[in-house]
Amino acid sequence: MQYVFITGVSSGIGYVTARYLASHGFRIIGSVRKSQDAFKLKNELGDKFIPVVFDVCDQDAISQAVLEVEDLLGTEGLYALINNAGIAVSGPLEHIPLNDFSHQLEVNVTSVLRITQALLPLLGTDKKKYTHAGRIINIGSISGVITRPFVGPYSASKHALEALTDALRRELYPVYGIKVILIQAGPIKTPIWSKAKKEGNSYQDTVYNYILKDRNKLIDKTEQMALEPVVLAKLIYKILTTRNPKPRYMPTNNKLMIQLIAYFFPDRLNDWLFGRIINNYLKSQAIDHPSSASM
Repeated sequence: MQYVFITGVSSGIGYVTARYLASHGFRIIGSVRKSQDAFKLKNELGDKFIPVVFDVCDQDAISQAVLEVEDLLGTEGLYALINNAGIAVSGPLEHIPLNDFSHQLEVNVTSVLRITQALLPLLGTDKKKYTHAGRIINIGSISGVITRPFVGPYSASKHALEALTDALRRELYPVYGIKVILIQAGPIKTPIWSKAKKEGNSYQDTVYNYILKDRNKLIDKTEQMALEPVVLAKLIYKILTTRNPKPRYMPTNNKLMIQLIAYFFPDRLNDWLFGRIINNYLKSQAIDHPSSASM
């Protein structure tokens, strides 16, 4: 029986992936923050699911969970780690609270390394106990290759995850044979969208209110183009069962355009494109651009 550790399985991508992989023969060790979520998933997935309760920012709780997992696995080791848990902080960088920005990086970047370090011995760096070489899948985003206005904190975390994944892959594979893969996901239909809409616009008293006041409309438009989370679950299954997975996968509806913008368009062209989107929005709402109004 192959064990896969997934962070953040209470909802969204983590939940659907846990359910899909369990139905295809894997045993899932999944992290949740609340005991009631652990109980719910255990009832649903049965013996194929082993819950561990901790916050990805809590080093002591993670260390304790790893000890429990180590006892469970014995000498079998961990087949794969899927770093899925994450949050999305948005807002203009001019006004974003620094605590919110720091928390974004803590959850989406530092915690990925924290959990990876804790589980690496079970993935095969402890050659005295485990002879296999596991796999690590990091759930990134197209926001890690394209930075859009007003999602700077989230995009910064996903850009950092790109570098973190590259470094892990280039360090771990030559020494231990551990493969590290990044999924650069496009928009996925998860509860993250409804959470974002509930947050509302905190920047009414700033110059950015002229766009952010209609943020829910923009969120709805993006969500309409989003993929179902089962698409990612199937991709993860493919990565786990393919002998030589690629370093990167980009599941999204507009992959070619994303790649053109990210890798071929010059920065000034991208700046002009995003500026044009903002200006067209202002015109459609019959709003004077603040910069022109002050001249």
